[in-house]
Amino acid sequence: MKRIGYFLSCEEYSPEQLVEQARLAQEAGFDALWISDHFHPWTDAQGESPFVWSMIGAISQVCDLPITTAVTCPTVRIHPAIIAQAAATSALLTGGRFTLGVGSGEALNEHILGDVWPHADVRLDMLEEAVGLIRELWTGEVVSHEGPYYTVDTARIYSVPNSPPPIYVSAFGPKALELASRIGDGFITTQPDAESVKKFRKAKGAKAPTQAGFKVAWGKNRDAAIDAAFGIWPNAAVPGELSQVLPSPKHFEQAAELVTREKFAENGAFGPDAREHVQAFEPFVDAGFDDIYVANMGPDYREMIKAYGTDVLPELRRKRSPKKASAAKDEKK
Repeated sequence: MKRIGYFLSCEEYSPEQLVEQARLAQEAGFDALWISDHFHPWTDAQGESPFVWSMIGAISQVCDLPITTAVTCPTVRIHPAIIAQAAATSALLTGGRFTLGVGSGEALNEHILGDVWPHADVRLDMLEEAVGLIRELWTGEVVSHEGPYYTVDTARIYSVPNSPPPIYVSAFGPKALELASRIGDGFITTQPDAESVKKFRKAKGAKAPTQAGFKVAWGKNRDAAIDAAFGIWPNAAVPGELSQVLPSPKHFEQAAELVTREKFAENGAFGPDAREHVQAFEPFVDAGFDDIYVANMGPDYREMIKAYGTDVLPELRRKRSPKKASAAKDEKK
């Protein structure tokens, strides 16, 4: 583990709260930021969905942390040429500290204009063409393109960074991982999937970057934290491919009726015990991820960020570098 990041959930928090969280995360000592890209929240209880590209611009003015979209779907709801322009601007505003995280998307966000939601294989083909087109537009040259899914006519992005942002690809399953290994500069997931990390690095090199993220809930006690999180994020325990194909928050609420509180509480960390939060990172550390991002569920994000800064992050860094910690102790003697 090289970096510990904070995950900004656009589905749950208002624009003002997200900007505040970014600032507090930097002050607390987090190394980087993830930010989700949604048109809808997963459930009505989450209740928010600000436009990610506006958020990145605002965040760039209050903190200097690197930021990655986790993840943008550049295929259906927004044409990849527009994503290319938005990402180039984000790279400039952040001083080159921006990474474009992309994935094949969810019907929840991408069906809103009435487009057909394609099968998974088609979505991956669309993503491959979109990423190639984005990279071509980032050259700053005039681009005309006629492909199976996208057309661009004499388009040029004038405001481009000197070095294009890296593109990390989200992958769940072997076909998506194969695509990520071919077109991605890095690999993104939300599972402590050591086998996928191994396969990605076998394809891309031993130092190929990998990122993962997960959710916790801070609270005055464990039961209160579970209750608050379960009321807002029951969809987090919905299994299989439902997250890719259900079209509305109401459908996710219906699917989540099958999720029990006990099942929901099996993953992540809940409550104010810093040790439990440190332990929640261990599966991702053991899987070999470079960057691990943590999101808060529920209202107590200020307390969570503060406690992470004083108790959780220092312990994670001590566990990450036991030899350095031991050497520092020897020097003080």
